[in-house]
Parts: sequence; structure tokens; C-alpha cells
Amino acid sequence: MEYQTVEMVQLAASQAQVLGVTALAVAIIIGMAALGTALGFGLLGGRFLESTARQPELAPMLLIRMFIIAGLLDAVAMIGVGVALLFTFANPFLNELDSFIGIG
Repeated sequence: MEYQTVEMVQLAASQAQVLGVTALAVAIIIGMAALGTALGFGLLGGRFLESTARQPELAPMLLIRMFIIAGLLDAVAMIGVGVALLFTFANPFLNELDSFIGIG
């Protein structure tokens, strides 16, 4: 009986460790996505203003291209958030731990 209790405590400790590391990974993924998007938008806006100041007649064409690039830049961050949500709610590492132990 005591052996099963020790085994269950070890299993709970392993699951807690996997969940803790996963939470840290999710925070890093979302933080880096936000940081990358912020830097990208800052550079994009600065370059747009610089190029519009040099050639004002190209402003409409540059504005369209800037919005296309902004959409693609934002999509990369949303993919990162999607991966982070996958790790949060359908943790493949926890499922792998369960199948390794023999639960799942």
C-alpha cells in the first residue's frame, strides 16, 4: 500500500514539473511574440515615415505595402500565441508522460 502512495507522489511531482516548465515556456513564447511584434511595428512605421518623407508621391503605394507587411507580422505573433495555447490546454508533454508511465 505504501509503495503505491510513493509512486503516486512521484507521478504528481513529475506532472507538476512538466506543467511548471510548460508554463514557463508559454510565458517565453508569448513574451517573445509580443516583443518581436513591437520591434517589427516600430521599425516598419519608422521606415514608412522615412520613405514617405523622401518621396511623398509614393505614399499611397507604400501605405498599402506597409499594411500587408503589418498583417504578416501580426500573423507570426498569432501563430506563436496559438502554439502557446496548445501547450497550455492540450499539453503534449503531459500526455507523453502519462503514456510513458502507462496511464493513457
